[in-house]
Amino acid sequence: MLTFKQKFIRLLYPMVMRLTNQDNKNGKKLYNTQKALSKESIFNLELTLSNGTPLSLEAFRGKKILFVNVASNCGFTAQYTDLEALYQAFKHKLCIVGIPTNDFKQQEPKSDAEIAQFCTLGYGVTFPILKKQSVLKPNQQALYKWLTDPAKNGWCEQEPVWNFSKYLVNENGQLLCFLGPSISPASSIVHEALSQ
Repeated sequence: MLTFKQKFIRLLYPMVMRLTNQDNKNGKKLYNTQKALSKESIFNLELTLSNGTPLSLEAFRGKKILFVNVASNCGFTAQYTDLEALYQAFKHKLCIVGIPTNDFKQQEPKSDAEIAQFCTLGYGVTFPILKKQSVLKPNQQALYKWLTDPAKNGWCEQEPVWNFSKYLVNENGQLLCFLGPSISPASSIVHEALSQ
């Protein structure tokens, strides 16, 4: 169920992608070129799904994991469609985890139950959606502390620059790359990262 505002945002999505793709912040790409190993295992983290069920990342060992901070009222929200298509195409070797956050301009005011319903009914999302949480300091949750701290992940200190920033972790729990929000999940950049 999309509101009028969300339908309008969805309609503007192609233009948002064109305009922001040239932006150094939103189109940022960082790679683990030194093949740095993580200092702490991401598989030790226990997360919580939007319905309150615990989610152990250990269950995804052997698959790549794409972490994406998401929001319902963002110009990039239509990426849910591309994320779900990516998940369906590669779910034998990839898990996508959506992390709702209200950290950027109050673009996720919904409750966890409302977010889950919005994702399912509005975009047909079947990949895991976590409880809403902060992805930025000072209230950053454990997952994003790992994703943005070189003392934990081995090399990356990049916080999300906006909603739909992406972090890709490989089958062994090493952080491979950070991709900005204007990099579409359907892009060759994402497909190349998945082939690493």
